[in-house]
Amino acid sequence: MHKLLVGVVALLASTSLAHPTFAQQAVAALEASRVVIAPAQSDLGRTIKSGLSAAYYGARPDTAAHEEAQRLYFLYGERHFEPIWLSEDAVGKVTFSDAADKLIAVFENAEAEGLRPSDYLTPELDMSRLKGDSIALATLETAFTSATMRYAHHIHNGRIRPQSVNELLDIQPKPINEAAILERLVSGEDPVAIFNELQPHHPEFLALRKALASFETDTTKRPTPIGNGPVLRPGGADTRVPAIRERLKVTASTSTSSFYDELTVDAVKMFQEGQGLEVDGIIGPATVAALNGGAATRREDIIANMERWRWMPSDLGDFNVFVNIPEFKLTIQRNGKPEYTTRVVVGTTKNQTPIFSDNIRHVVVNPYWNVPSSIIKGEIAPAVLRNPGYTDAKNMDLLYQGNVVSPWQVDWSQVSTSYFPFKVRQRPGADNALGQIKFLFPNKHDVYLHDTPSKSLFGRSSRAFSHGCVRVENPMEFAGALMANEPNISRASLEGMFGPSERWVNPEHQIPVHLAYFTLRADPDGTLRSYGDVYGHNEALIAAMGLAPTAAPAIIAAVETAPEELAP
Repeated sequence: MHKLLVGVVALLASTSLAHPTFAQQAVAALEASRVVIAPAQSDLGRTIKSGLSAAYYGARPDTAAHEEAQRLYFLYGERHFEPIWLSEDAVGKVTFSDAADKLIAVFENAEAEGLRPSDYLTPELDMSRLKGDSIALATLETAFTSATMRYAHHIHNGRIRPQSVNELLDIQPKPINEAAILERLVSGEDPVAIFNELQPHHPEFLALRKALASFETDTTKRPTPIGNGPVLRPGGADTRVPAIRERLKVTASTSTSSFYDELTVDAVKMFQEGQGLEVDGIIGPATVAALNGGAATRREDIIANMERWRWMPSDLGDFNVFVNIPEFKLTIQRNGKPEYTTRVVVGTTKNQTPIFSDNIRHVVVNPYWNVPSSIIKGEIAPAVLRNPGYTDAKNMDLLYQGNVVSPWQVDWSQVSTSYFPFKVRQRPGADNALGQIKFLFPNKHDVYLHDTPSKSLFGRSSRAFSHGCVRVENPMEFAGALMANEPNISRASLEGMFGPSERWVNPEHQIPVHLAYFTLRADPDGTLRSYGDVYGHNEALIAAMGLAPTAAPAIIAAVETAPEELAP
């Protein structure tokens, strides 16, 4: 070996990976290109190749180990499998490069980023290997590159695969140009600055990061989070009442009583008003979550919400729709600032709204509701078999091979819930489950934003009642705000289309829409607000990350019930 580091830097430069703008080079999607595996040209290179080949072909496909082994094999293959981090001095002593030493310091400080140092400072990074043979050196070399790329992916995409928490977290990792990152790291650039470019830049992520940094050093005594429990109404009793009374600084002669007295009710109403909640004095999951915000926030909640920000797209769009499911709220954002907000109803815990990002492409006025097969099988088919007049009563059509058929012309003795050959749609009208308008972003989950005739549910504090779609409280106001950039579409023009016929409108500009899940939100001043874990995703992620909860969480274990209704 002769000055290995110098040789590798020259080799990296020969790949033409100049970086005039790292935001374009390192984070942009990799263009499809032919992978070139250059032959090893040294004994150490051949040893590295042998080890990487064994790891690559020995790993089970569709696993994280296989993906990591493949990335390493291709990265080193482009470089004749020569080492990146090892260098040799004039007398033949092999050492880690200065660049590698800087990275070790980054790994040691991983907790400040909500990550685990042990994920990167693995047993394979044993410095005694520097005195070993070529196999020991190759193991050390490739283990360090693996740790470096793992850190880059974790800082950019999070360390937990979303689907491993719940399959409805339909989020794909953002690509990273690993070769460009390595080139900059090897050249001696500040690794902290490089990795910061891969971090989310959203103000709420930065606020969470700041809150994590101050969490351990903050000497303010943190109150114990108020635990989960049944909905508490004025005049009731609950063992949590004294803690709630203490949190709200209510002084009364009955301060130790579990009775939910009038003085405490008034304090709760004032708190609800200040938090933008329904001012009803009822202590449900949303109020408990809000009480557990701010100083009562758990460290693991901060880390879990940082992780979810890493799952989000790097660019949400200058003009976008952001639905936060635990908050039951929709916001139109322009240049990072809220321009319009409204309440929403989301899916039940049984029929959860999926988490993903897409683009609104169509607005449909007077929509038909094409009933999902799951609702047909579970609800409509049994109802029709009991009463063939059910579809007419619900303003619905039975469709067979695309044609409308009368339920009175069907021999129902030949039909069952397991064999129900019909599709079902609900015709436009005042009672249509989608109301008068829907907003489409075609996706495999068949969910969208829409109006609803069931307006009363928007008055609830907890609003998880749908079959998975997102119902909008003020859909025409939302439509007007959504079409703010469309010269030929307005709220008035859409309302002018109201009638018996379905009308499709295609905006000139696709609008990014994000169905997100954050149990902590940060105000512009950095104040954290807490929301209930309606689907349990937060606690599941905390468990997946190996974080031990410090107190009982405020999970919505039992959502308020509403009358059974047929709606998406």
